[in-house]
Amino acid sequence: MEDKTMEKKNLDWANIGFSYVTTDYRYVSNYKDGKWDEGTLTEDPNVVINECAGILQYCQECFEGLKAYTTEDGSIVTFRPDLNAERMMDSCARLEMPQFPKERFMDALDKVVKANEAWVPPYGSGATLYIRPYMFASGPVIGVKPSNEYQFRILVTPVGPYFKGGAKPITICVSDFDRAAPHGTGHVKAGLNYAMSLHAHEVAHANGFDENMFLDPATRTYVEETGGANFLFVTKDGELVTPKSDSILPSITRRSLVYVAEHYLGMKVTQRPVKLSELGDFAECGLCGTAAVISPVGKVVDHGKEICFPSGMEKMGPTIQKLYDTLTGIQMGRIEAPEGWIHKIK
Repeated sequence: MEDKTMEKKNLDWANIGFSYVTTDYRYVSNYKDGKWDEGTLTEDPNVVINECAGILQYCQECFEGLKAYTTEDGSIVTFRPDLNAERMMDSCARLEMPQFPKERFMDALDKVVKANEAWVPPYGSGATLYIRPYMFASGPVIGVKPSNEYQFRILVTPVGPYFKGGAKPITICVSDFDRAAPHGTGHVKAGLNYAMSLHAHEVAHANGFDENMFLDPATRTYVEETGGANFLFVTKDGELVTPKSDSILPSITRRSLVYVAEHYLGMKVTQRPVKLSELGDFAECGLCGTAAVISPVGKVVDHGKEICFPSGMEKMGPTIQKLYDTLTGIQMGRIEAPEGWIHKIK
């Protein structure tokens, strides 16, 4: 069978930045009369909805984020997309939205990535194809209740390396704002959580910080997460510690790094509540998520009090660097992956 590899778009792959680029196709499926339609690919990037749609009135929306990569052998793959499908089903259940079945999610993902193959950056460019599945209430609703109609979509956009010229440790501040309520929606990927964090983020930036450290909303003594990433800490004797809380989003990257630490690097891993007061005891700190994998943290400022990690402000600490190199090596096909982690699309 002849190889019908699509010719790549003529982009400066190493310098495309981290912003939206309109690609050729996106996937759309509509939920009406209690069921999902068969779904389709479309070339139209615009969403047309009723003025009284539930998303516009009462914010019924959730989303996911993952990436497609070109591996060393030229395959196009995604990383643990089954977990994104399951997390989106959990988000839908909490927001009273119909779940998009896991098998349908995986099929839609394959279709949209294959259709946009020309936009998948080449191996070695540092760039990836960012994939954004999302769902929103499309039916009109004026009383406060769940909508009867929904739309599930997947868009893709090529993005450059999150850190240009290497990952420099960032400085973060302890936020005066709460990211989520104690029994709220902090554990699901709802757009409204991110809307809540925007003001806190802008305040932090205006004060010269890169990001926020949100504390637990009940006692404000435990570390939770930032607006869009989970924390990792490394103790002085090489143990990996991740905060445990019911209002933290269960990051797929964090769960993968925990597995890598235990099974690839032989580290002791503990998931437990982490007190703000113990930050000074750690050797390294990082933020983990889909976009950057790990962002090193050099300093946390708690209302004027500086907590500096021994790993410093110049580069990633040695343990976090090893975790980063191992996970990205698995994603790119340079290191053998655990069973089922790499989903091959082409």
